[in-house]
Amino acid sequence: MAAPVDLELKKAFSELQSKMIDTQQKAKLADLQIEQLSRMKKHANFTHAEITLLLNSTRMYEGAGRMFILQSKDEISNQLLEKQKTADDKIKELEQKKTYLERSVKEAEDNIREMLMSRRAH
Repeated sequence: MAAPVDLELKKAFSELQSKMIDTQQKAKLADLQIEQLSRMKKHANFTHAEITLLLNSTRMYEGAGRMFILQSKDEISNQLLEKQKTADDKIKELEQKKTYLERSVKEAEDNIREMLMSRRAH
């Protein structure tokens, strides 16, 4: 009777280990994406701050591939603000995903602990 119990525990531990590795990889990826989005947001913020100091009559160009397109100050300013807002939304989404992953690993660990406690009780 001890052999089936050991196999069940071994299977549960191997599942937990694979889940932990997968979750750690996803969390690292989320951290990298959050870092990249934060840099992009900071860059857009600095650029917006510099643009606000310029006169409205200043000619501004937006890079598009290998060419530059003449844009108004308001259009470029709106694009930079939209970029910041999008980055904020994505960062919040990634942080929620990361907390969900951490919570699911914790629940799996707790389930295995309960299984061990119930085995010891018998």
